[in-house]
Amino acid sequence: MSDRPNHGADGSDSGDSWYRNARGRQRPDARRTSDRARSAQAPSQRRRTGDPTRRIAWEVLRDVHENGAYANLALPKALRHKRIDGRDAAFASELVYGTLRMRGFYDKVIEHAAGRGAAQIDPPVLDTIRLGAHQLLAMRVPSHAAASETVALAREVNGAGAAGFTNAVLRRISERTREEWVAQITAGRQPLDALAVEHSHPEWIVRALRGALVGSGVASSETVDDQLRRLLAADNEPADVTLVARPHLATVEELVEAGATASTLSPFGARLPGGDPGAIRAVRETRAAVQDEGSQLLAIALASVPVDGDQQEWLDLCAGPGGKAALLACLAAEQDSVLFANEVSEHRTELVRRTMDAALRSGIEVMIGTGDGRDLGREEPNTYDKVLVDAPCTGLGALRRRPEARWRKTAADVPPLATLQGELLDSAIAATRPGGVIGYATCSPHTAETAAVVADALKRHPEVVQEDARPYFKDASGKQIADLGDGPAVQLWPHLHDTDAMFFALLRKTDN
Repeated sequence: MSDRPNHGADGSDSGDSWYRNARGRQRPDARRTSDRARSAQAPSQRRRTGDPTRRIAWEVLRDVHENGAYANLALPKALRHKRIDGRDAAFASELVYGTLRMRGFYDKVIEHAAGRGAAQIDPPVLDTIRLGAHQLLAMRVPSHAAASETVALAREVNGAGAAGFTNAVLRRISERTREEWVAQITAGRQPLDALAVEHSHPEWIVRALRGALVGSGVASSETVDDQLRRLLAADNEPADVTLVARPHLATVEELVEAGATASTLSPFGARLPGGDPGAIRAVRETRAAVQDEGSQLLAIALASVPVDGDQQEWLDLCAGPGGKAALLACLAAEQDSVLFANEVSEHRTELVRRTMDAALRSGIEVMIGTGDGRDLGREEPNTYDKVLVDAPCTGLGALRRRPEARWRKTAADVPPLATLQGELLDSAIAATRPGGVIGYATCSPHTAETAAVVADALKRHPEVVQEDARPYFKDASGKQIADLGDGPAVQLWPHLHDTDAMFFALLRKTDN
């Protein structure tokens, strides 16, 4: 009597597509030969520990989730400590940043595969499974290697029991492609909720970004959904490392000689395709620095706005950690002007001093002090010719660089920040002399933090008018940058300009 059942799909004998195991249980041949998420080793031969690179990635995730660490600070420190560089460092970076970005999506997948909510899984085990899910669904790691290495990691850091659970969940995840999982976990959801799950953003952020696209004028009601998809996708793409050559301290050519490529957007910018920017001498010496091109552009814009008077005094009201302030200081020196950099705490003031080190040593005049920016307008009224308010914000414009930020902010954070932003802008207006200008900036496109703050300030201050900021945003060749919105404010976007989503409004204080 044959061991093979005679019930092929066409009614014929199914031949070698079926076999019986030792217990008589029937198994399809595909299950017998598949290597997806299945180790070829016997249990006694399997590794008991994970590889060091995955272990570092797991430790950084735990530091981020348990201790509130920032991945962009914790990961380089961990890599240096373990002396990991080159391809292994790049692999660890993709594991950490990719897993953090797509955490929301992976958690929904894991819930389906595990048959329980993500909140019901022990957090250290959940982070291990997230790392495995990222390798299976988003990296060019063979499925069997992704599973076996992650299970070995789980055995090492979570214990034998957790390793078995991890193995079972990863095997379930490996049974479908990413596209199939997207279809599975978005089925039946409302459109914005489905986008939020697919692109791994909290839904409140998706709604805020959609509103900002329409409010800035860059998207119409007919095109907003396409733009929103592109924006969410851009948030999940690793951002290039961008550098700034601080004027009179370094040159773009020096950065290019060190391996960077000259920016087409910022006249002082360069892009580093790979490697450690700290290996570049100009960066080590703070003559150059890592800085998003959008941040460079708004500092350049404020510096180029005409204001009457020689030997001007400029103010960066919220200067920490000092990147924009350092560029402004160099640009102020070109105009025989001086920058005053203010920060609210001694710690952040010290960060500004470190960032300014090369500028200070070169003789560029910069005054650095500590104080609450909300009080400065009352203490020094009608004093400054140009004032930058780079206000504390939700940071929704830098999600591609700070992937954990999307999971730390909530909609409840916006109102108190908007209140603080309005108070800082009021102080900046008071500190500006008649005829002077104020640049209000945020690294967030959220309308409540941008246009609404400016509109409210204009109502409170009839002596202030808003000017069109767009003419001051020019690329490295001197041409007007496109897709800045309807004005008068400027809104940059990751999917349109490949920068952080920086907002900039230009206000002028009149004599009235």
